[in-house]
Amino acid sequence: MPQTMPMNWLSLYFFILILFILINIKMFYNLNNYPMKNNKFINKNFNWKW
Repeated sequence: MPQTMPMNWLSLYFFILILFILINIKMFYNLNNYPMKNNKFINKNFNWKW
């Protein structure tokens, strides 16, 4: 039984990490889809990351 605990924490950690990455990608596409006043400035700063 002690060997199952690290795997549970590891799977929980990966689940949170994947959720965080998906939220970041969602916010990035929302910035591109809905233009704002500073949208050109934001695109200049974040284009190199993607």
